[in-house]
Amino acid sequence: MVAGAFPLAKLLTLGARQLSRPLAARIKAGARASPFFRAYICLPPAQLYHWVEMRAKMRLMGFRGAAIKPLNEEAAAELGAELLGEAIVFGVGGLCLYLEYARQAGQARRREEEQAAALREVGERLERLREELDAMAARLPPGHAPTGFGNAPAGSSPAPSGGPAPGAEGGGAGHAPAGPGH
Repeated sequence: MVAGAFPLAKLLTLGARQLSRPLAARIKAGARASPFFRAYICLPPAQLYHWVEMRAKMRLMGFRGAAIKPLNEEAAAELGAELLGEAIVFGVGGLCLYLEYARQAGQARRREEEQAAALREVGERLERLREELDAMAARLPPGHAPTGFGNAPAGSSPAPSGGPAPGAEGGGAGHAPAGPGH
């Protein structure tokens, strides 16, 4: 089993998300008990949420101008504490998602940089090899062209000039070769 293949970052984000639930429950309990937290942190979002929810329901049922009564303080504190707890869980989940995205983007960027560096290195090595080949070709005596590199002029043949081509027999064009029956 490969130790590097274990997704430690994913395990940590899952752990953070799971720990956010008890943390949210503890904050909700503190919000219900503290008068300041209850009055300034829990009640305003709860009343706003109640107002938006009731307005949407009334419009869906066809009541356009109906007045919406605010929630009593106990119900608003309970709803506000629930909203706060859900916001904490959602925020921790969103933060974990962002951190995972940033981690993967960093890995992809590092991989691309490594590939670009390797490509540059291969290009530099190819250029050095070309320079060495040119230096070796310059050291050859005149008239000795390197073979196998495509430097020979087109149409030239390795056969020496001044005689018939190898395998050609004398007798001129249009004559059949002399066989054993002639």
